[in-house]
Amino acid sequence: MNEIATAVAKTPTEPIPPLEAGDHLDQKTFHERYKAMPRNIRAELIEGVVYMPSPLKAPHGRSHSELGTWLTRYKAHTPGTDVLDNATAILDDSNEPQPDAALRVLPEYGGQTQENTDGYIVGAPELTAEVALSSAAIDLHAQRRVYEQTGVREYIVFILGEDRVVWFVRRGTGFVSLDPGSDGILRSEFFGGLWMDPAAMLREDTLRVEEVLQQGLASPEHKAFVEKLRRP
Repeated sequence: MNEIATAVAKTPTEPIPPLEAGDHLDQKTFHERYKAMPRNIRAELIEGVVYMPSPLKAPHGRSHSELGTWLTRYKAHTPGTDVLDNATAILDDSNEPQPDAALRVLPEYGGQTQENTDGYIVGAPELTAEVALSSAAIDLHAQRRVYEQTGVREYIVFILGEDRVVWFVRRGTGFVSLDPGSDGILRSEFFGGLWMDPAAMLREDTLRVEEVLQQGLASPEHKAFVEKLRRP
């Protein structure tokens, strides 16, 4: 081995820098650094800026559990859909969020996401949801812009500090707030039969949340959506 080759061989591999909140990174650099972080660390890249949420409190955990149960029950009755819990979504060169929950249509049923060889979701899930307490400002502004610009069809934010649910739906190229029906029920415009009683969700009334969802699953809208998914 010549001297140059020996020198190259002995050059140590440079360590991967840790993520720091506020870093400005592209998606590929963020992803490499995120994978090198301890497994208990959560980070997101929003509009090229790194966000690292604070430890989660019990109210967030309870709402997250209710949200996941609601979406999973819908998936169980809707072949061709998939629920994700805290899964990274690679959206573009500046955005790699990790939504609290997401509901997507599987690609073989005509969905707009793919799962890459490393197991990460690439593309915008049809529906994303966030539980917001300390992160409300981010979730309602920067996060909303990202989901709107990258093709998410519907975006739900549970604002725990204000006891309200905001459900954005895509109309044309942008988001508008979904209004509840006269009965107070929110009904998805994309996922037929995905119905929610927001007041029951906020007070963690699991039985009432399930009752309203079952009504949605028995609706003509759900039947039509399932038939649509059978014809990708």
